[in-house]
Amino acid sequence: MISVLIVEDDPMVAEFNKQFLQELNGFKIGGVANNVDDAIEIIKRESIDLVLLDVFMPGKSGLEFLSYIRELNENMDVILITAASDMDHIQAALRLGAVDYIIKPFKFERFKESLMNYVQKKEFMKEQTKVSQSILDEQILNRDQKGARAELPKGLTKETLKIVWEAIELQHEQEFTTDIIADETKISRVSVRKYLNFLNEQDIIKVRLTYGSIGRPVNVYYTNKKRIGWLEQFL
Repeated sequence: MISVLIVEDDPMVAEFNKQFLQELNGFKIGGVANNVDDAIEIIKRESIDLVLLDVFMPGKSGLEFLSYIRELNENMDVILITAASDMDHIQAALRLGAVDYIIKPFKFERFKESLMNYVQKKEFMKEQTKVSQSILDEQILNRDQKGARAELPKGLTKETLKIVWEAIELQHEQEFTTDIIADETKISRVSVRKYLNFLNEQDIIKVRLTYGSIGRPVNVYYTNKKRIGWLEQFL
């Protein structure tokens, strides 16, 4: 579980952040602070992986807290969630190593995208010791995201992709076939196969070949949990 510290002086926003986190798998609340001094005390006694940090607070600012973390060389990441939309604050946060910057007011979809991308990168970096430039660009530096957001391959639609994915989610991480998804969605097997091929190309689902009772090969699919966050780019 990723332990999250929320540093936010507005109780309503802090509560929203807590509720949003509780809707996402893999996260737990490691603490809530409404000022920097309290946040410092929490990281002294708790193991925190990720900080959701406001800039404007009474006393010390969020950027001062971020600078304090970097001076300590603490192994924790920071996502800014703040009304500070001027470029000076944004550049300062990025220079201090913030992994994302969300401007208030924000929607849950943007919050979810940020957290899912964070999980994906964290898991990826944990497993790798060396990568190629293309993998680094895609997985860490996000150089492919703009193109991925632009459009789906010709013949595929966002609406149908969402229906297919919802049917996949109903399998509760169990293996499935084209027939199972076609029956669930009432979409033709030919069309379903196109969407499954696309998801497989994006490594969001994986496929293995198995043989039925009469020896005919069948593609059996299963979700790749580490890549699910990538789907957000297409929905």
